[in-house]
Amino acid sequence: MIQQISTSSAPAAIGPYSQAIRAGSTVYVSGQLPVNPATASLAADDVEAQTEQSLRNVEAILLAAGFSMADVVKTTVLLASMEDFAAMNAVYARHFAAPYPARAAFQVAKLPLGARVEIEAVAVKTEEE
Repeated sequence: MIQQISTSSAPAAIGPYSQAIRAGSTVYVSGQLPVNPATASLAADDVEAQTEQSLRNVEAILLAAGFSMADVVKTTVLLASMEDFAAMNAVYARHFAAPYPARAAFQVAKLPLGARVEIEAVAVKTEEE
């Protein structure tokens, strides 16, 4: 079963993609920019505020799918600059508990809307839940 996940508690997709797709017991959350869904604008310019907003958006989508941040098994973090890695990591660490999800982090040439960070996630509900 493939199911599109959509919520007004996270920014609408800005292209031909879904906020998330549920496939069986797995949810694939598209990269979330630090856009406040209430204002449709980027969070403050600092990477801490932007990381916080991106993770709030991920969480809102997961909740719409009946999942939580505790179900996240893998994330990918895209940064406009690796100089922001430590600041992003400090905020990121507040949203996850051990065992932490697997993660990759990359510096990219440019992110949509001039954002400093974008975060995607994969979450899984295990059979014992």
